[in-house]
Amino acid sequence: MTSPLSGQAAVDQLLGLLDLEQVDAATFVGESPQTGAQRVFGGQVAGQALVAAGRTVDPERTVHSLHGYFVRPGDPTEPIEFSVETIRDGRSFSVRRSVAQQHGRTIFFMSASFQVHEEGLDHYLPAPVDVPGPDEVPTMADWVSRYPSRAGNFAAAPRGIDVRYVGVPGWVPPGDRGASDQQRVWMRIDGKLPDDPLIHACALTYASDLSLLDAVLSVHGEVWGPGGVIGASLDHALWLHRPFRADEWFLYDCTSPSASGSRGLATGRMFTRDGRHIASAVQEGLLRRVGERLPR
Repeated sequence: MTSPLSGQAAVDQLLGLLDLEQVDAATFVGESPQTGAQRVFGGQVAGQALVAAGRTVDPERTVHSLHGYFVRPGDPTEPIEFSVETIRDGRSFSVRRSVAQQHGRTIFFMSASFQVHEEGLDHYLPAPVDVPGPDEVPTMADWVSRYPSRAGNFAAAPRGIDVRYVGVPGWVPPGDRGASDQQRVWMRIDGKLPDDPLIHACALTYASDLSLLDAVLSVHGEVWGPGGVIGASLDHALWLHRPFRADEWFLYDCTSPSASGSRGLATGRMFTRDGRHIASAVQEGLLRRVGERLPR
């Protein structure tokens, strides 16, 4: 079995996914990694949609929020076309709508807002305390070696993002995960990124979809896969509060305020190692027992 790409080689592949081909001033095309997955990872299409939107905006304006809806599963064997609509270019803000299509149908769309730098009020709630650091918790390789039969795509997928769970991942066997009202994960891009703030924002967007819905399952001690739950992202929102580097460690502190009607809501805050609050995310997902019909 071929070892998956890791470190800078995997990061370079991720950068390749974000380096969209520009067809014209408002049209871009992206590819997906060929990992055997049945559908495109949501964080990938969201990150690519943000790249497309950002390339139509003055680089002096940085993204501060995005709101996206996952409409249909993406086909990883086909290119994705992104069309960008200029909603507004004001004196301080630019707003874009980025639509991803395959086979002539929309699979995802996003609104994103960009702002020139301004000074103003500044505060944030403190980061969680007494959380073990990234060097004190198991790596993804540790978990994969512990549960090889449950690792699935984790074992073969490129590892451009170093993900380290403070607690127990959501894909362990049923019964091996106790209930908890929080899901905390250390993350960083596992290599060096260019200094372009848009690339860091897109990488963070990609990473923000990796473990957020785990927080819903965590409340119930539930797991993904056989004997547990199957899910799909319905929507995703991200607010970027302060400058950051996605290739430096950040803590993703996630909770779930509600689950009902086969849907679960999760919220997450991202903090640097020195406690700065850099971003916030909210996502709703469709969650059903394995064996129930998932397509929507």
